[in-house]
Amino acid sequence: MRAWLLVALVLIGAGSPALAQDADVAPIAKAHLAEAPAPPPDSNVAPFYASHPGTLVWLRDANTRAVATKLVDILKRAPIDGLADGPQLAESVQAAIARGQPLDDQTISTAWVRYVQAMKRPVEGVSFGDKTLELRPPSASAILSSATYTPSLAAYVDAVANVNPLYSALRGDAIAAGQQDDPHVLASLDRLRLVPASGRALLVDVANAQLMMLKDGNVTDTMKVIVGKPDFPTPLLAGKIWYVTFNPYWHIPQDVAKRKVAPIVLKRGVSYLKAARYQTVAAFGGDKEEPIDPASVDWKAVAAGDVEVHIRQLSGPYNMMGKMKFGFDNDYGIFLHDTPHKDLFAKAKRNLSLGCIRVERPQELAEWLLGHEPLVPGDDSEQNVLIGKQGVPIYVSYLTARPNGDKVAFADDVYKLDDDQNGGKVTTATAAK
Repeated sequence: MRAWLLVALVLIGAGSPALAQDADVAPIAKAHLAEAPAPPPDSNVAPFYASHPGTLVWLRDANTRAVATKLVDILKRAPIDGLADGPQLAESVQAAIARGQPLDDQTISTAWVRYVQAMKRPVEGVSFGDKTLELRPPSASAILSSATYTPSLAAYVDAVANVNPLYSALRGDAIAAGQQDDPHVLASLDRLRLVPASGRALLVDVANAQLMMLKDGNVTDTMKVIVGKPDFPTPLLAGKIWYVTFNPYWHIPQDVAKRKVAPIVLKRGVSYLKAARYQTVAAFGGDKEEPIDPASVDWKAVAAGDVEVHIRQLSGPYNMMGKMKFGFDNDYGIFLHDTPHKDLFAKAKRNLSLGCIRVERPQELAEWLLGHEPLVPGDDSEQNVLIGKQGVPIYVSYLTARPNGDKVAFADDVYKLDDDQNGGKVTTATAAK
């Protein structure tokens, strides 16, 4: 992930409060420490069979043999899923079915373990604010235990291979169109592996500037969003939304306070802050946001960059957050929010922000998250309303290829992530042998 230096412009109207042209200024990203690569998952099936003597997963009866035959077709197409040697594994499974001996069951299991671990490999290029949303390849023993004790082996294999409705639709359209090697298809499929096949989730597709509400992996509603400019790209993220913030404050970044606010205060005096509905506070965050006297701030030192000042814009009609904000943990200070500039949603190209994501219909999004029509607090104070005990996962992704009926719809690669397979960070699981 690239680090950003994000800036904002403050418009000063004659005799009117200063308004930020773009409130979507994310704090400078935290530095990411280099982590040692995780060891490859264990794909050795022999210990499972040794601890389960006499067990047959695939050659147990006619029904399980039929599933093994289906696995041949799954493996033949597996290069599009990121398993480059899938066709070779398919040949070994086909031969094992033909022989039908107990040891051949292990050969089929080895191929299945390789496939599952490929489908569950980590997705690169995504920053996880909630680590529970990361993909981790399970061990061979865990995979084969699931296959052995599942009520339906056929349903289990289908669930793993289909991933989710968006993934399976894009894969099917790409294969039908002969586009299974297209780097945009491969990169988009790679990112779609994160989307859960059950429960509720939000998917923000930055490439198409669209938010999707998902139920069991199916799109139930969509709305337009405004996302980061090419010079200030919205990062790929995964986290959970826990509450809706009504009447949100806008916390002004230090860079904006230094370059835009402090010079005006020095010119017009601290009365400017009240007119702009700006308030100086001791610090940002919860109880720390105790208002302080702006006259006690050394504004010359702020303008020089020697002193930091914490300024928030109070709720109201001119607040750049609008009436609602939808926050989630991430290292970039990115969140979803309302905006007073509704006219921008009419634009075909909506790469207009400095990183954060403005939503077209925040009221409907809040209703979907809360499960009922939100009662917007009447006063101007910021209030957080919990949406549930589990939170709702949100995936900020980048889909330059999407399913569109019986064909693939391609989006402009505005951030130039998917121009080639390396740029799109598409990986294969050939090293997981």
